[in-house]
Amino acid sequence: MKIENIDIEVSIAKAQALVREDRELSASTRSIVEILILIITLLANRLNLNSTNSSKPPSSDPNRKKRLKKTGKKAGGQKGHVGTTLKQVDQPDIVEVINIDRRKLPSGKYRAGFERRQVFDIDISRIVIEYRAQILEDQKGKQFVASFPEAVTKAVQYGTGVKAQ
Repeated sequence: MKIENIDIEVSIAKAQALVREDRELSASTRSIVEILILIITLLANRLNLNSTNSSKPPSSDPNRKKRLKKTGKKAGGQKGHVGTTLKQVDQPDIVEVINIDRRKLPSGKYRAGFERRQVFDIDISRIVIEYRAQILEDQKGKQFVASFPEAVTKAVQYGTGVKAQ
């Protein structure tokens, strides 16, 4: 591996050879230098990691080579493509009329009209249905309880429409 025209692997190999050949180094100094060389080797190897040869995701790899698909087409919608859009409905649920402040207009007679714009909104609301089963008790204290619908099995539960949301 090279960084700024310095071959790190060759430099580390030379340093290791010098440490092995030097007979005047004490055992403790030799072990410290070997540990330092090991740390430098590990750090240098980490510099060479990227998203293709490690578990690093491509989005966190700023130096990755981005692959661009060359289709020969410009970005965006192409000529001749029929787009789709929302269509206005004839009977909106709510109509809000926005009037012009006529005090700010010059005096004169005006013909009134409207420009329509519609906003589609999805309203998810909670509806709680309570089932009350009638209880009848005879003179002997025996109770008779009306049957709940088959899907109602608990005192409080989600309805079948919740799964659709």
